[in-house]
Amino acid sequence: MSGKPKVVIIGAGFGGVAMAKLFKNKPVDVLLIDQYNYHNFQPLMYQVATGGLEPYSIAYPVRRIFRKCNNIHFRMAEVFSVEKEINTIKTSIGDVNFDYLIIATGSKTNYYNFESVKDKMLTLKSIPDALDLRSYIFQNLEKAIENNEHQNIEEILNIAIIGGGPAGIEIAGSLAEMKRYVLPKDFPGLDISKMNINLYQSPNRLLASMSEEASNECAKYLEDLGVNFYLNTRVSSYNGDYITTKNGNTFKTDTVIWTAGVKGAPIDGLPENTIKGNRILVNKYNQVEGLDNIFAIGDVASCISEENPKGLPMLAPVAQQQGKLLSKNILNLIKGKELKEFEYINRGSMATIGRRKAVVDLPNWKFQGTFAWLVWMFVHIMSLVGFRNKLSAFFDWMYNYISYDRPLGLIIRPIKRKE
Repeated sequence: MSGKPKVVIIGAGFGGVAMAKLFKNKPVDVLLIDQYNYHNFQPLMYQVATGGLEPYSIAYPVRRIFRKCNNIHFRMAEVFSVEKEINTIKTSIGDVNFDYLIIATGSKTNYYNFESVKDKMLTLKSIPDALDLRSYIFQNLEKAIENNEHQNIEEILNIAIIGGGPAGIEIAGSLAEMKRYVLPKDFPGLDISKMNINLYQSPNRLLASMSEEASNECAKYLEDLGVNFYLNTRVSSYNGDYITTKNGNTFKTDTVIWTAGVKGAPIDGLPENTIKGNRILVNKYNQVEGLDNIFAIGDVASCISEENPKGLPMLAPVAQQQGKLLSKNILNLIKGKELKEFEYINRGSMATIGRRKAVVDLPNWKFQGTFAWLVWMFVHIMSLVGFRNKLSAFFDWMYNYISYDRPLGLIIRPIKRKE
């Protein structure tokens, strides 16, 4: 590192990478730290879990992103805490000093009152999670074909999804397509009709954060695919064999996928009054409340205002926009110039339920169906990092579309659920 101001960014997610890119060839030295050495495109994690894409299609090495950026460096490490008085963070590779610190640590799964049984459930927060989910489903299919006498075959085949947001409906639709088009070919001796895919949603409609048109169309698509979804239905417990809902209904299943919520992942060492609901309170410049040289962006940051009393939504575009503006603001700080307040520009939201089945909500236009699916596919391919990843995802999707098949059902890393 040179004598230039040192900027340390914790987290190589959407916000951290977007911010670091804009520091290329600027008069600062940047250190990007993450516990993984790759940036992954989380919106397509469910595709890895259901065999539509391989991990390399949605992940890209961080060092390769910044190959030609001489003032940007990367270290793979875990960050434990910050000591704000001496401008230092504690990490698994030692102490790291900074002039400006950006916390972009994102979010982690929020199990709410299911924390005690989280090891019995599957989630989709990382690539290892996606690979575990894929392996677990195909392990159960192999177990079912052997007609295991010690376990009910429906329990082995049944899948429950808790949470009817974008992640929940996308994994539900993908599993339903796999059940309809792929599994009968791969497991001809198995009665796939005994597999039930149930989705449970506490609010009164699916995709509660999107428009009613999107919610209604999503419900039709899931119904067409044979997914059983239950609205206004809160799951009260899961014992490893069956889930129970608040109204007393039960569903025997060995596979429960949790997509019901996330929470911020702040680091230790910040003042207690700056943390609210697992998110770091920031002002309109993304400065941590009361601190001049420590900032937070993305899912872990909460900028509360009259317009957003609960803070901005935990979405990738928010993190990217915050990161891009904050890089300019830090350069302004160094030059003694005035800072610009952050204002989120909502460009819309979208979700896909299956082939030719998607919903798109733009600020002034809402549409569904085949065109929405094409728009969704184009946006997601263009958002992937690296030309090879874009090409790989495109060809995999085209092959799936033409052949009605998903050839990626390998059990590479067998897993055993904790009891």
